[in-house]
Amino acid sequence: MRGDAFDPNCPTRLVLDRIGDKWSVLVVLGLSDGPRRFTGLRGLIGGVTPKVLTQTLRAMERDGLLTRTVFAEVPPRVEYALTPLGLSLQAPIQAVADWAEENVEAVVSAREKHAV
Repeated sequence: MRGDAFDPNCPTRLVLDRIGDKWSVLVVLGLSDGPRRFTGLRGLIGGVTPKVLTQTLRAMERDGLLTRTVFAEVPPRVEYALTPLGLSLQAPIQAVADWAEENVEAVVSAREKHAV
């Protein structure tokens, strides 16, 4: 079954909310090279509070985009990794990130012109 993003009652909008969230996008990019621990992911992303990152990771795990693996060590070690579903987001999210990085100057310039 295929969703319809223009139908206000379609759950596709919930999926778009998840993958359109800036923190979710950055988590996918941050886990693209493989599993990471919470502190490593937080350091890579920058600017995200522990609470918000925890909420984002839990939501992404619930949505089947990543796994949380707890290793029986002292102290316990926890790693996050993309699932196959999460990995399928890498290419589209990387394309959007590349576009943003290539066009940031034009967008900032347009904002400055509009503010005048």
